[in-house]
Amino acid sequence: MRGAALHAAVSHLAIGENHAALVAASEACHRAPKLAAAHYAYGQAFAAIGRPRAPNRLSALPYSLSPRWADAWVNYGLARYRQGAVEDAKVAMRQALAADPTHSAALSNLGAFMRITGETEGAEQLLRETEGAEQLLRETVARAPNAVGARLNLAADLLQEERAAEALALLEGAEAPNDAGALRHWRLQQALALLQLKCGKQARDVLEELARMGPAPPALAPLMHWRFVLLALAEGDGARACQEAERMEAALADMGPDGVPEHAVMARFDLAKFWSAQGAPSRAFAHWAAGHRLIARFQPFSREAHRTFVDASIEAFSAARLNDGARATNRDPAPIFVVGMPRSGTTLVEQILAAHRDVHGAGERAALSQTFAALGGSPGDPSSARRVAALDGGALDRAASRYLTALHALDPSAARVVDKMPGNFLYLGLVGLMLPAAKIIHCARDPRDIGLSIFTFRFHGAHGYAHNLSDLGWYIGEHDRLMAHWKSALPNKILTVRLNDWVGDLDGTLERVLAHLDLPPDENCARFYESEDRVRTVSRAQVREPINARGLGRWRTYASELKPLIAELERAGSLDCWDTQNKSRALR
Repeated sequence: MRGAALHAAVSHLAIGENHAALVAASEACHRAPKLAAAHYAYGQAFAAIGRPRAPNRLSALPYSLSPRWADAWVNYGLARYRQGAVEDAKVAMRQALAADPTHSAALSNLGAFMRITGETEGAEQLLRETEGAEQLLRETVARAPNAVGARLNLAADLLQEERAAEALALLEGAEAPNDAGALRHWRLQQALALLQLKCGKQARDVLEELARMGPAPPALAPLMHWRFVLLALAEGDGARACQEAERMEAALADMGPDGVPEHAVMARFDLAKFWSAQGAPSRAFAHWAAGHRLIARFQPFSREAHRTFVDASIEAFSAARLNDGARATNRDPAPIFVVGMPRSGTTLVEQILAAHRDVHGAGERAALSQTFAALGGSPGDPSSARRVAALDGGALDRAASRYLTALHALDPSAARVVDKMPGNFLYLGLVGLMLPAAKIIHCARDPRDIGLSIFTFRFHGAHGYAHNLSDLGWYIGEHDRLMAHWKSALPNKILTVRLNDWVGDLDGTLERVLAHLDLPPDENCARFYESEDRVRTVSRAQVREPINARGLGRWRTYASELKPLIAELERAGSLDCWDTQNKSRALR
């Protein structure tokens, strides 16, 4: 009898009779409370009727009963993700892969969760994770061409980077799914790719097909409305775009707790960008704030932990230790570190330098933080800073040899290699000990503009400080405090370049930067925006055009909303030099 109930539940699910499946699965659970398959079917039925969180208590049961059941772990992981426990979700996907290393849903979901958290490094990760979420998803698609989830997640990655042609090829290079829900999502991504490619007529055809499928489920309705916003903008109908944006806002309110968190985050940032362009800053800012509240669930931040690490770094890497203690013996001038807060101009500097005939732009490398972790332990642990600072010359020479071998392998012909990972400012003490001839460029910008820019972009990485304006201002102040220490203590040369330096005097600033790096002039540097090299940061659009002043002073439009950020910057003294500069310019 219990087998009949379970069979009925599975059969009802297969033909879309979801409520009947729920009743049958409930009966199966009642008759066989220890049968994992019954509880799994119960969870699947709840998810099918749009309530994936409801069976949380029961959905956990299969894993203690059948720990090698990959599908059950995937189901559990998705439920935990919807509840905001993304780390639990990643663990669940790893458990599924332990049971079945080729499980396409586990692979694609793990890749998506990696994208959300930005966790692509660390000794504790799976080997394939260190290759990045995109590579993981591509491997999944190659291994299982019909893995719908992997294709959709990879398409989302590509669309986020505005690589619409690749996303469209990915979707059109496979047969569309038969499942109605997956097909709807497939068409939504296809429409977005076409809109990014400015193929309005084809996008309208896809959207009209979607409309004929009936009302979108609450979880997908905001995405549907956003496509119609973009279509209206493409067709020059601003009034209709505003109407669709308002419908999207209403759909977000109706999305409920069972919607996919990433979809809600994307919708908030999309609406914020739209209303900002429409000249409605307060309305835009409300959506940015809502988006950050959602992301904060996945990225907790501790001021105490961060300050403890900064304090330990300042103490351990003192001027005496850095100048008089053991250091590596190499004098390799190739490494260039471009550091600073995100959105301070690091991508701009890298692109300008990468245009030089003698320079290779390596983008944002994890190599320095990985080396720090290998030598000292967790990069954010104060004891790690003390362990790294205590290394002797032999250990530093060995670490430098490994680091430099990997660095030169990126481009053996390059005289200089740029690493523009902004967060490397945390590990410059290691640079001073391991790479004595490395050059450092510190990018600076009005911290109010930095704060606003960080808050208005969706970063796919570990930026827990960014989701609360007060924390964001405090973190910028800690960055400034640590950088002040490095400038006074490090024997390596540090050149500070302000974003407004490039705007006010491109030629003079370029000459100063190249002199700092002992590089000859190269006229290509001034035409950096003509490069076709791929840029993976959120600054990719800005560095594809000549330098301009649009980003300077933008914070004033949002001065009222930024009060918590500004208050922390004032307490840290981070505004002193910028306000002095502004007053000096006003008097001239």
